[in-house]
Amino acid sequence: MTVLSAQSNRLAQYWALTKPRVTQLAVFCAVIGMFLATPDLPRWQIVVAATVGIWLLAGAAFAVNCLVEREIDARMARTARRPLARGEITVMQTLVFSGAIGALGMWVLYVFVNPLTMWLTFATFVGYAVIYTIILKPATPQNIVIGGLSGAMPPALGWAAVANDVPMQAWILVLIIFVWTPPHFWALALYRRDDYARSGLPMLPITHGIEFTQFHILLYTIVLVATTMLPFAVGMSGLIYLVSAAMLGAIFLVYAWRIYRHYSDLLARKTFAYSILYLSILFAALLADHYLKF
Repeated sequence: MTVLSAQSNRLAQYWALTKPRVTQLAVFCAVIGMFLATPDLPRWQIVVAATVGIWLLAGAAFAVNCLVEREIDARMARTARRPLARGEITVMQTLVFSGAIGALGMWVLYVFVNPLTMWLTFATFVGYAVIYTIILKPATPQNIVIGGLSGAMPPALGWAAVANDVPMQAWILVLIIFVWTPPHFWALALYRRDDYARSGLPMLPITHGIEFTQFHILLYTIVLVATTMLPFAVGMSGLIYLVSAAMLGAIFLVYAWRIYRHYSDLLARKTFAYSILYLSILFAALLADHYLKF
């Protein structure tokens, strides 16, 4: 292996610590919050700086998550190839990396955005890396419900970046992601239940069984569809969003109902994949509605 390829491989390992696919969705929701915070286009300098700062702190939190769960990851097929699980990166290297990008993210947000966004993003970091990962996840099968607040915060962070405030409308977006998280994650936990059984984590399908989890996916999906009507109900969106939310929610409900009545691992896998697409299109529809004003 050449020096260049070795360096590229090392960079790829550090990049993997930040869970880039999960980070991308979180940052996307934060950017939507930035654009919804103003009737006009936000200043591009704020959008760029806030995106970079939030991305860095999110990556730092995920790196801590990988560090704490490295032994658990090594027992699961889904996560066994992560750098820490394979022993390719040391604990000290991970701590230095997480601390460096986290500190850089805080500096970017404080200097180029505003202190409110920095502190909210730092609180989100603590909520995910410490409260969820270290305390809640190994302690209760409701970990993803209680700890979901930290993962739901990106729209509020984006809103704060542009408006230097977090009004009711921003918290509605947070609530949508908060309610979306359980059916999204439990679909994954169902078809990966053997993995989670090996992990030792008290995930709902392991502690309460498949049927109990199926019912709760349906229950939370019903609550989710109702929650997505709030932006229209409070006047922050119009018909474009309403129709989009109704159609997307109907499809999600079909998936949840089929999981409840006719479960298969393939269906759970498809439901998990759809849930990611669902949230992305839902927020994109909210953004389109915001500017088209139909």
